Amino acid sequence: MTPEKESNGLDSYSFSLESHFCDLPQKKDGDGLDMSAEEDKNKLAYCVTDVPPWYLCIILGIQHCLTAFGGIIAIPLILSQGLCLQHDGPTQSHLISTIFFVSGLCTLLQVTFGIRLPILQGGTFTLLAPSMALLSMPEWTCPAWTQNASLVNTSSPAFVEVWQSRMRALQGSIMVGSLFQVLVGFSGLIGLFMRFIGPLTIAPTISLIGLSLFDSAGTSAGNHWGISAMTTVLIILFSQYLRHIAVPFPTYNKDKKLHTSRIYIFQILPVLLGITLSWLICYILTKYNVLPSDPDQYGYLARTDLKGDVVGQSPWFRFPYPGQWGLPTVSLAGVVGILAGVISSMIESVGDYHACARLSGAPPPPKHAINRGIGIEGLGCLLAGAWGTGNGTTSYSENVGALGITKVGSRMVIVASGVLLMVMGVFGKVGAIFTTIPTPVVGGMLMVMFGVISAAGVSNLQYADMNSSRNIFIFGFSMFSGLVFPNWIFKNPKAIATGVVELDQVLQVLLTTSMFVGGFFGFILDNTIPGSKHERGILAWNKAHQNDSSNTLESGQVYNLPFRMSSLLSSSSWVRYIPFCPPGKPRSQNGCDHVSHVKTCQESSLQPPANPETFTDYC
Repeated sequence: MTPEKESNGLDSYSFSLESHFCDLPQKKDGDGLDMSAEEDKNKLAYCVTDVPPWYLCIILGIQHCLTAFGGIIAIPLILSQGLCLQHDGPTQSHLISTIFFVSGLCTLLQVTFGIRLPILQGGTFTLLAPSMALLSMPEWTCPAWTQNASLVNTSSPAFVEVWQSRMRALQGSIMVGSLFQVLVGFSGLIGLFMRFIGPLTIAPTISLIGLSLFDSAGTSAGNHWGISAMTTVLIILFSQYLRHIAVPFPTYNKDKKLHTSRIYIFQILPVLLGITLSWLICYILTKYNVLPSDPDQYGYLARTDLKGDVVGQSPWFRFPYPGQWGLPTVSLAGVVGILAGVISSMIESVGDYHACARLSGAPPPPKHAINRGIGIEGLGCLLAGAWGTGNGTTSYSENVGALGITKVGSRMVIVASGVLLMVMGVFGKVGAIFTTIPTPVVGGMLMVMFGVISAAGVSNLQYADMNSSRNIFIFGFSMFSGLVFPNWIFKNPKAIATGVVELDQVLQVLLTTSMFVGGFFGFILDNTIPGSKHERGILAWNKAHQNDSSNTLESGQVYNLPFRMSSLLSSSSWVRYIPFCPPGKPRSQNGCDHVSHVKTCQESSLQPPANPETFTDYC
């Protein structure tokens, strides 16, 4: 979530890889000594452009999918409340399958044509808040009969129209809102946006994403506080207390044959392990009727058999397709609300790109790659809206952190992850299995995830001078306003009455979206109240994104377009004016021109280096 991720605590290998290693930037002291042993541990097993063995790509690809499962699954389960789908297991499984499929498709687009870094795409919580605000409007409030499982006939046309009309409204808003992100990315305007957006705008915006959803987490967890507390404790235990404990697993390779390798399983999959263990305990308690079978008794929603034989009812194969819920509808209020989430998502992704580049041994991403990445993310949101996930896509911070754990920065691993997600999206029973997760287990997971999101937003304040009364006022007022205004509007839904229905709807959505209110006040106050760039944190923010890229892969090798598209376009002079196209001539990281350098070497009777990475040694 944060713009700059540190690898502290992530310096242990998840797999006992004994292959070649890529050197990250090496620092030497005044005596010319090599880097310390601690720095040596940060070597990568595979860099961005390396291609690991196919079996390793599959294994690590599965790991990245599992790392992203928590966030990807949580979004449709939360949305089901606003879509009136709490008691419709088969439709929930379709939503989960759809978001799996679209996440895989968008991942392949991003790695191939976008930023071209090993970064996974998945559902975003930044669009969840405005989506829930839209669905909470009086016209979209769920009918009372949809909240009673005994009255819901999931195959009746009336019920189908109830949830599909809400989904179509979300789809249209997301599709139109995503066009703004496509425009900002491919036009290069993201650089202009970032000039006015600093830590004091980003901190309240990201923090309020988690804080605004506390009611959803509390409602789910409150269905059985014992089960939800157990889930929370397990996730905390695995992610914080046991993360440095390596567990021996049997492995096999040609050299060592069958042997054991120590894997930091708790550090890699704490959320999935916590959910699975709690889920299993709930299944056992259900099997032996320890949990109440009366719907009116406390703890009933912790049972795993509430949705009946949803796994058996779901088809083995179901191919998601655009417009599967009908023709999307567009409302001005929905589009404006989604725009607030889209802007937050763009800011977050720029930080993820820089963190991913550093952890994968790549040079900092150039402007054309960032522009392309943001544009492709906008295209991904457009596809997610067309397919009907009820959400968009963004870069997953959890998977960026996983790069620091595994020491494998190859983008081919993420390509494998994208393919696996698409395959899981086609298998209908995979999504059906996840719908049987009891509500209290989901609530326990959300308490941890939303708490981390809130703290990740606050961590952006490390760049600003928080000894300044100016900054304390801006952050405090922005956070408090982001909680007060939405809470009051929710309690007084008819208070906004301008006489123009469309304007009322726009104001209703915006003022009930905490992240918009907090981010708006943070942006206005930070750019109008006098303060130096150092005080505002702008200088430290920019410096954090200007890492030393010496001795890493050449920028062109990492970020240029695939399939020799860059070399084909470089022959045209007009390409330099396109913000998302790489520059014409390949240059080394210190600006040395490849062609002129080879010519100079030939004139001086020196053997020119065969590898462009070594140009810096000659220039």
